[in-house]
Amino acid sequence: MEFGDRAGRAGMALAVFAASAALLYFGNGLTPQWALMWFAPLPVLLFALRRPAWQAGLIAAGAWLAGGLNLWSYFRDLGLAAAWFPSFGMAALVFAAGVLLTRALARRDAVWSAWLTLPAMWVSFEYLRNLLWPHGSAACIAYSQLNFLPFLQMASLTGPWGMGFVLMLVPAGLALSIHLWQSARRQAIAVLGSTLGIVAAVLVFGAARLAIPQPGPLVKVGLVASDVSQGVAQSNAATKRLFEEYAQPAQELAARGAQVVVLPEILGVITDPDAARADVTFQRIADQTGAVVVAGVEHVAGAVKQNEARIYAPGVVVRSYDKEHLLPPFENIFTPGSSRTFFQASGEAVGQTWGVAICKDLDFTEPARGYGGAGVGLLMAPAADFRMDGFWHGHIAVMRAVEDGFSLVRSARRG
Repeated sequence: MEFGDRAGRAGMALAVFAASAALLYFGNGLTPQWALMWFAPLPVLLFALRRPAWQAGLIAAGAWLAGGLNLWSYFRDLGLAAAWFPSFGMAALVFAAGVLLTRALARRDAVWSAWLTLPAMWVSFEYLRNLLWPHGSAACIAYSQLNFLPFLQMASLTGPWGMGFVLMLVPAGLALSIHLWQSARRQAIAVLGSTLGIVAAVLVFGAARLAIPQPGPLVKVGLVASDVSQGVAQSNAATKRLFEEYAQPAQELAARGAQVVVLPEILGVITDPDAARADVTFQRIADQTGAVVVAGVEHVAGAVKQNEARIYAPGVVVRSYDKEHLLPPFENIFTPGSSRTFFQASGEAVGQTWGVAICKDLDFTEPARGYGGAGVGLLMAPAADFRMDGFWHGHIAVMRAVEDGFSLVRSARRG
């Protein structure tokens, strides 16, 4: 009998581990099934409320770590396999600590504190990681919800932090309600009602925001990206040839009414004093058509290399923006920028302010928040992805637009 009880308990622990790990694996990552993420912590939380602390902590940490295996091949293919365990190991420990504290408070009848504990701990961790980590907010669980548009609108109020809070609040509320149903039904109903009420309020807000027409002029934009070219053009002459290849579709888009044409990040290398020769190609398009063309380059000026976006507008000198957040270790050769680039729109959008950022800049809440605060209506973002992360990484940038109230034009190679 004792052996049977042990086997049953071990089987239950294994089932809980597998359920949460599977929900995390498919509910998060590069191509998430967003609905699964709402329930991923639930099996672990239910298990924790009924079992010894050491078992609860072990299952919670193990499930989160196993769920993170959905990104193992991504880290490995980028040559960053050694970074996988520290990244997901720390998250697993924080999740386990939150589960254990929820358990301890619930067992002391501090039910409302227990309900809030895991969400508060998790979002505090994500926010601190965003400040200290070279990848900013990129690992936030909020990005699992990029296809759930009513919920995504919450980012306009709270950024990813509020979304992550709700994603942890819901399973905590469900777990506590189920746990209390037999012994304290009124309290269970109160927790369940509060949980569902918050979800309803968030989704009603999101649906209303999606239904309201957005103010401002309509701007026709064009994007050009090619995965055919063999890497980055490494000389001024090769860059000029590549510019000419991109110029034809850019010219066609402008002729069809595009007021803005955005090209990818780092098309090629330009060096001073030859930069002006490379600029001629796109400046001519801007002058002839009235469109703004934005192209990414590696700009070398003496010993300084910068990942730069060059902005070609009709009748004005070429402006530039230097990428602020660089991707280690691949972009360690570059000097980071430290300022935003604004310019005034023309055509139907005259009077509106536009801005520029580059790719990984939009994994961070800045500089996007600064652009939003300055009233930018349109942000242009040359980018380059790793093909496998095209949906995930591109839509992280979309969240910046939702957060900060601007429209986004992002053109990515391998995106």
